[in-house]
Formats: sequence, structure tokens, C-alpha cells
Amino acid sequence: MPRRWLKSVLPDVEKYRDHSIARFLGPSFFHPALWHLNRRSVAGGVALGLFCGLIPGPLQMFGGALGAIWFKRNLPVALVTTLYTNPLTIIPLYLVAYQLGTLVLGPSADAITPPSYSGMTPVQWAEALGEWAASLGKPLLIGVPLLAILLASVGYAAVHVGWGLYLRWAWSRRRATRRPVAR
Repeated sequence: MPRRWLKSVLPDVEKYRDHSIARFLGPSFFHPALWHLNRRSVAGGVALGLFCGLIPGPLQMFGGALGAIWFKRNLPVALVTTLYTNPLTIIPLYLVAYQLGTLVLGPSADAITPPSYSGMTPVQWAEALGEWAASLGKPLLIGVPLLAILLASVGYAAVHVGWGLYLRWAWSRRRATRRPVAR
């Protein structure tokens, strides 16, 4: 990953040092590891964001922030990475989690079919969707953490491999542009 590009996109921590919320969070918010751009910190932030992205409801970013502060990984990267879940992607992700759970536990006998939107108001559809999700039971309960661990592991490895490939490419490019030494 190009550090210059990440530095241009991510916020500068010094802008927020005098902000009231930052003062409320205390010195742990300004720990250098939370804002440093190196392979380990960014990979950890991506892994935390991917893991916390599957937390239900609007708590994904809160979980990502707490995880980044606790494990001392890049905070902005962890927060931005949680955004892979949204109203369009959460249902397919939970279906994959359910399939993963049924792979581990076997199929649930009391599962019902997913609701169709036709002829329902948005409130009725949301209630039917909640009832359907509750009927998925144990396979979903096991599948969501398993999928979160799988996504976090793949994200961590992808950042490490991608960062390493970029470094090798940059070094080979630098070597090619150097003039040969005259003897």
C-alpha cells in the first residue's frame, strides 16, 4: 500500500488534539500506534474493521474503534473498513454466515423462507425480515463469528501480501532508475 496515498486520505491527528471529544477520550486516543502507517498497524486495522463490520446494528464503528484502541492498530483504517457492511451487503453476508454455520452444525429444522418485499409496507417487511433472521437460530449465531474471523484473517493476510508486493515493486523500480556506478 502506498503510504503517501494513505497519508493524503487519512485525517491528521493534530487537528483533533484540541477537540472536546478527543479530550474526553484522553491520551489513549493519541497513542502513536493508532495513527501510524506501517504494514502491521494497517493490516491490524483492516482485520479489526472486517471483524467488527459484522456486528449487528450501528455498533460496527464503535466496535472497530474500541478494538483499534485496545490492540493499538490504525484507528482510521479500522473505522473505514467497517463500512463494507451496508443495507445492500448485510443480508448476503448473513446468508453466507448462515451457510457457514450450517456447514459446522448442520441445517436448522425451524428455519423459514426469507420474506419477499411484494405487497408489504417497509415496516411489515422489516418485521418479517426480523422474524426470518430469528428463525435462523444457532447456525447464524455460530456462522457470524466464524465469517468475521475468516474475513479478518483474509484481510490481514491480503494487506501483508499486498504491502510486501508493493515494496518489492517499488524497490525494483528504484533499482532500475539508478545509474550504474563507474569504475
